[in-house]
Amino acid sequence: MAIVSLIIFGVLLVILAVIALWVALTFNSMVRSRNETKNSWSQIEVQLNRRADLIPNLVESVKGYAKHESSTFESVIKARQQAVNVTSGNVEDRIKAENQLTQTLRSLMMVAEAYPELKANQNFLALQEELTSTENKIGFARQYYNDMVLNYNNTIETFPTNMIASMFAFKQGTFFEVEGEEKRKVPKVSF
Repeated sequence: MAIVSLIIFGVLLVILAVIALWVALTFNSMVRSRNETKNSWSQIEVQLNRRADLIPNLVESVKGYAKHESSTFESVIKARQQAVNVTSGNVEDRIKAENQLTQTLRSLMMVAEAYPELKANQNFLALQEELTSTENKIGFARQYYNDMVLNYNNTIETFPTNMIASMFAFKQGTFFEVEGEEKRKVPKVSF
Protein backbone atom coordinates (compact mmCIF):
# COMPACT_ATOMS: atom_id res chain seq x y z
CA MET A 1 0.00 0.00 0.00
CA ALA A 2 2.85 2.40 0.82
CA ILE A 3 4.51 1.66 -2.53
CA VAL A 4 1.26 2.47 -4.41
CA SER A 5 0.89 5.82 -2.60
CA LEU A 6 4.56 6.56 -3.25
CA ILE A 7 4.04 5.84 -6.98
CA ILE A 8 0.92 8.04 -7.08
CA PHE A 9 2.81 10.80 -5.28
CA GLY A 10 5.69 10.45 -7.76
CA VAL A 11 3.32 10.58 -10.76
CA LEU A 12 1.58 13.66 -9.35
CA LEU A 13 4.95 15.30 -8.73
CA VAL A 14 6.02 14.62 -12.34
CA ILE A 15 2.69 16.00 -13.65
CA LEU A 16 3.10 19.15 -11.54
CA ALA A 17 6.70 19.55 -12.74
CA VAL A 18 5.58 19.23 -16.39
CA ILE A 19 2.81 21.79 -15.86
CA ALA A 20 5.21 24.19 -14.10
CA LEU A 21 7.73 23.79 -16.93
CA TRP A 22 5.00 24.42 -19.55
CA VAL A 23 3.83 27.56 -17.69
CA ALA A 24 7.41 28.87 -17.47
CA LEU A 25 8.14 28.20 -21.16
CA THR A 26 4.82 29.73 -22.23
CA PHE A 27 5.37 32.81 -20.07
CA ASN A 28 8.88 33.29 -21.46
CA SER A 29 7.58 32.92 -25.01
CA MET A 30 4.96 35.62 -24.42
CA VAL A 31 7.54 37.94 -22.84
CA ARG A 32 9.85 37.45 -25.85
CA SER A 33 6.98 38.16 -28.23
CA ARG A 34 5.94 41.29 -26.30
CA ASN A 35 9.55 42.53 -26.29
CA GLU A 36 9.88 41.94 -30.04
CA THR A 37 6.73 44.01 -30.51
CA LYS A 38 8.17 46.82 -28.36
CA ASN A 39 11.43 46.67 -30.29
CA SER A 40 9.63 46.88 -33.63
CA TRP A 41 7.71 49.92 -32.35
CA SER A 42 11.05 51.51 -31.42
CA GLN A 43 12.18 51.04 -35.01
CA ILE A 44 9.08 52.89 -36.21
CA GLU A 45 9.78 55.71 -33.75
CA VAL A 46 13.29 56.13 -35.15
CA GLN A 47 11.87 56.67 -38.62
CA LEU A 48 9.01 58.89 -37.38
CA ASN A 49 11.50 61.11 -35.58
CA ARG A 50 13.65 61.25 -38.70
CA ARG A 51 10.61 62.38 -40.68
CA ALA A 52 9.75 64.98 -38.05
CA ASP A 53 13.27 66.38 -38.33
CA LEU A 54 12.93 66.74 -42.12
CA ILE A 55 9.60 68.55 -42.08
CA PRO A 56 10.74 72.05 -41.00
CA ASN A 57 13.30 72.15 -43.84
CA LEU A 58 10.71 70.95 -46.32
CA VAL A 59 8.18 73.55 -45.17
CA GLU A 60 10.78 76.32 -45.44
CA SER A 61 11.64 75.23 -48.97
CA VAL A 62 8.02 75.35 -50.07
CA LYS A 63 7.28 78.62 -48.20
CA GLY A 64 9.64 80.56 -50.42
CA TYR A 65 7.60 79.68 -53.48
CA ALA A 66 4.07 79.48 -52.13
CA LYS A 67 3.68 82.36 -49.70
CA HIS A 68 -0.12 82.40 -49.88
CA GLU A 69 -0.42 78.79 -48.66
CA SER A 70 0.13 79.71 -45.00
CA SER A 71 -2.77 77.61 -43.68
CA THR A 72 -1.18 74.49 -45.17
CA PHE A 73 2.17 75.33 -43.58
CA GLU A 74 0.56 75.98 -40.23
CA SER A 75 -1.35 72.70 -40.28
CA VAL A 76 1.82 70.76 -41.16
CA ILE A 77 3.81 72.43 -38.39
CA LYS A 78 0.97 71.92 -35.89
CA ALA A 79 0.60 68.23 -36.82
CA ARG A 80 4.37 67.76 -36.58
CA GLN A 81 4.45 69.35 -33.13
CA GLN A 82 1.58 67.15 -31.93
CA ALA A 83 3.37 64.04 -33.20
CA VAL A 84 6.63 65.05 -31.52
CA ASN A 85 4.88 65.86 -28.22
CA VAL A 86 3.19 62.46 -27.86
CA THR A 87 4.96 60.34 -25.26
CA SER A 88 6.65 57.30 -26.74
CA GLY A 89 4.92 54.98 -24.26
CA ASN A 90 1.46 55.70 -25.64
CA VAL A 91 1.28 53.81 -28.94
CA GLU A 92 -2.37 54.62 -29.72
CA ASP A 93 -1.91 58.39 -29.35
CA ARG A 94 1.30 58.32 -31.38
CA ILE A 95 -0.41 56.40 -34.19
CA LYS A 96 -3.24 58.98 -34.32
CA ALA A 97 -0.79 61.88 -34.35
CA GLU A 98 1.35 60.30 -37.06
CA ASN A 99 -1.68 59.58 -39.23
CA GLN A 100 -2.67 63.25 -38.94
CA LEU A 101 0.87 64.31 -39.85
CA THR A 102 0.84 62.04 -42.89
CA GLN A 103 -2.37 63.68 -44.08
CA THR A 104 -0.97 67.20 -43.71
CA LEU A 105 2.24 66.20 -45.49
CA ARG A 106 0.16 65.02 -48.42
CA SER A 107 -1.47 68.45 -48.62
CA LEU A 108 1.97 70.11 -48.51
CA MET A 109 3.20 67.94 -51.36
CA MET A 110 0.07 68.81 -53.35
CA VAL A 111 0.92 72.51 -52.88
CA ALA A 112 4.46 71.84 -54.07
CA GLU A 113 3.11 70.20 -57.24
CA ALA A 114 1.55 73.52 -58.25
CA TYR A 115 4.95 75.25 -58.49
CA PRO A 116 7.15 73.95 -61.33
CA GLU A 117 10.10 76.14 -60.30
CA LEU A 118 9.97 74.61 -56.82
CA LYS A 119 9.95 71.11 -58.27
CA ALA A 120 13.18 72.02 -60.11
CA ASN A 121 14.91 73.36 -56.96
CA GLN A 122 17.77 71.04 -55.95
CA ASN A 123 17.30 71.58 -52.21
CA PHE A 124 13.62 70.78 -52.46
CA LEU A 125 14.30 67.72 -54.62
CA ALA A 126 16.87 66.44 -52.12
CA LEU A 127 14.46 66.98 -49.22
CA GLN A 128 11.63 65.36 -51.13
CA GLU A 129 13.83 62.34 -51.93
CA GLU A 130 14.89 62.06 -48.28
CA LEU A 131 11.27 62.28 -47.14
CA THR A 132 10.22 59.66 -49.69
CA SER A 133 12.99 57.36 -48.49
CA THR A 134 11.93 57.91 -44.89
CA GLU A 135 8.28 57.24 -45.72
CA ASN A 136 9.32 53.95 -47.35
CA LYS A 137 11.30 53.01 -44.24
CA ILE A 138 8.30 53.90 -42.09
CA GLY A 139 6.14 51.66 -44.27
CA PHE A 140 8.51 48.72 -43.89
CA ALA A 141 8.91 49.28 -40.15
CA ARG A 142 5.14 49.59 -39.81
CA GLN A 143 4.59 46.32 -41.67
CA TYR A 144 7.16 44.56 -39.45
CA TYR A 145 5.58 46.05 -36.32
CA ASN A 146 2.10 44.91 -37.39
CA ASP A 147 3.49 41.41 -38.06
CA MET A 148 4.99 41.36 -34.55
CA VAL A 149 1.70 42.57 -33.04
CA LEU A 150 -0.19 39.86 -34.94
CA ASN A 151 2.22 37.19 -33.69
CA TYR A 152 2.02 38.50 -30.11
CA ASN A 153 -1.78 38.80 -30.14
CA ASN A 154 -2.12 35.28 -31.58
CA THR A 155 0.13 33.97 -28.83
CA ILE A 156 -1.85 35.53 -26.00
CA GLU A 157 -5.27 34.79 -27.47
CA THR A 158 -4.97 31.14 -28.50
CA PHE A 159 -5.75 28.23 -26.24
CA PRO A 160 -4.11 27.14 -23.94
CA THR A 161 -1.61 30.03 -23.79
CA ASN A 162 -4.47 32.49 -23.27
CA MET A 163 -4.88 31.10 -19.75
CA ILE A 164 -1.30 31.97 -18.89
CA ALA A 165 -1.64 35.37 -20.59
CA SER A 166 -4.70 36.23 -18.49
CA MET A 167 -3.01 35.02 -15.28
CA PHE A 168 -0.07 37.36 -15.90
CA ALA A 169 -2.15 40.25 -17.36
CA PHE A 170 -0.68 40.31 -20.87
CA LYS A 171 -2.49 42.97 -22.92
CA GLN A 172 -3.14 42.95 -26.66
CA GLY A 173 -0.85 44.98 -28.90
CA THR A 174 -2.19 47.81 -31.05
CA PHE A 175 -1.84 47.69 -34.82
CA PHE A 176 -0.49 50.74 -36.66
CA GLU A 177 -3.30 51.28 -39.17
CA VAL A 178 -4.63 54.15 -41.22
CA GLU A 179 -7.64 55.67 -39.48
CA GLY A 180 -11.03 55.75 -41.16
CA GLU A 181 -12.08 54.93 -44.69
CA GLU A 182 -11.74 58.53 -45.94
CA LYS A 183 -8.05 58.60 -44.99
CA ARG A 184 -7.39 55.43 -46.99
CA LYS A 185 -8.46 57.10 -50.22
CA VAL A 186 -5.84 58.63 -52.51
CA PRO A 187 -6.19 62.42 -52.44
CA LYS A 188 -7.54 64.01 -55.60
CA VAL A 189 -5.30 66.70 -57.09
CA SER A 190 -6.71 69.24 -59.50
CA PHE A 191 -5.46 72.70 -60.54
